[in-house]
Amino acid sequence: MNKPAPVTKSPASLQPLYLQVKRHILDNISSGKWGTSTRVPSENDIVKSFGVSRMTANRALRELRDAGVLVRIAGIGSFVADQHAHAHPLEIRGIADEIRTRGHVHRADIVSLERVRAVAKLAEDFGVAPRSELYCSVIVHFENDRPIQLEERYVLPKLAPDYLTVDYSQTTPYDYLIKVAPLQQAEHLLRAVMPDERTRKLLTMKQDEPCLLMIRRTWTAGLIASVARLYYPGSRYEMSGRFRP
Repeated sequence: MNKPAPVTKSPASLQPLYLQVKRHILDNISSGKWGTSTRVPSENDIVKSFGVSRMTANRALRELRDAGVLVRIAGIGSFVADQHAHAHPLEIRGIADEIRTRGHVHRADIVSLERVRAVAKLAEDFGVAPRSELYCSVIVHFENDRPIQLEERYVLPKLAPDYLTVDYSQTTPYDYLIKVAPLQQAEHLLRAVMPDERTRKLLTMKQDEPCLLMIRRTWTAGLIASVARLYYPGSRYEMSGRFRP
């Protein structure tokens, strides 16, 4: 069983004690020190090491359990849950809906929203002339405060003229486009790639960690409405499905 090292508390810290306990556990998990099925410190261990009340220790462990980070077994202890997110490779679902279905919390950080010109490959993907104007959004999606997807999406302006004015901290590009440009058909291409430095940093990936890249094209009214490049950390995400002929 892993016991936390004594913690020196800073009097300048305004963070509630239960959040300090949660952060300590999350940091050990995200660093890889505590892997899946590792037993984490008990309430008694936390009370002794952090100098907090049993109620505070219980709240921290309970909230991590409710978020799917820990599995608590009565009379035995708390263990690190499997941190891999799962998705079906043929389903067309928004990342926010996918995360909430797992009982977890979604949030998004908008990296950029801008007009761009279609370079040769992108123009080919859309079936438009090179240098045609497209809208582009780059957004990092988080699951329980861990980055799980980098979404780089290009959109045909004539099908979603207000795309760049939408607040994507309140909705997602997928949910918005489903409303204004109803899905007619879609195409998925899935491959493993080594991320560039920007992708690695945005997804907080290790230096030698590969990622899954899904390229999704969607059609509306016979036109290609969007081309999305969806990057997932290889160590935190997997795709699986069952098929019936």
